[in-house]
Amino acid sequence: MFHKILVAMDNTDISEQVFDKALYLAKATNACLMLLHVLSPYEEGYPVMPALSSLVDYPGMQDEAVKAYLEEWETHKEQGLERLRSALRSSASLSLTTEATALGVSTEFTQIPGTPGHAICDLAHSWGADLIIMGRRGRLGLSEAILGSVSNYVTHHACCSVLTVHPQANTETEILEDDRAAGCSQ
Repeated sequence: MFHKILVAMDNTDISEQVFDKALYLAKATNACLMLLHVLSPYEEGYPVMPALSSLVDYPGMQDEAVKAYLEEWETHKEQGLERLRSALRSSASLSLTTEATALGVSTEFTQIPGTPGHAICDLAHSWGADLIIMGRRGRLGLSEAILGSVSNYVTHHACCSVLTVHPQANTETEILEDDRAAGCSQ
């Protein structure tokens, strides 16, 4: 069955659902988990490098701009690690790794910079993952064509099986709208 499950997490609401599914599956199959956060320039909150060329006449301001950027970068990295290390769950005040350990599931975590799809596939390969579990935002049409789909990339390029977790609909209306959009009839 599964021995090593890579769990790709970001700073969206679906990450909690992804973790819950991964924890349940790891417990059922006696697998270990690797929680992964990719520091991506496409992620909300990613620090933006200032345009230093506009400060060419002010070398002191260039140094300050770079220093401010590096401080933002360090803060962003720490926030990502903190989410993996001890993010509070809405249902309980246990951290992700503490909750997994309490259930007897060996859990590690890591954070790497890069393009999410490539980083997830590379780590899955080097770590020897049997399964990748990740969320899906549900982009369609033009937004998927422009922004891409990490889950689509991983599904087609991973060295192992991939389980995508879809966002749960909050209301009956959303479920009906989703069914209609998908061409389902009742």
